[in-house]
Amino acid sequence: METKKKIRVLIAKPGLDGHDKGAKIVALALRDA
Repeated sequence: METKKKIRVLIAKPGLDGHDKGAKIVALALRDA
């Protein structure tokens, strides 16, 4: 499945306590998909 359209993904993390590793992994996985 190949699309020319760029898919925009917004990742929201709850709080600024540094527990954003999961969100970063998801963001990278979606970017590379």
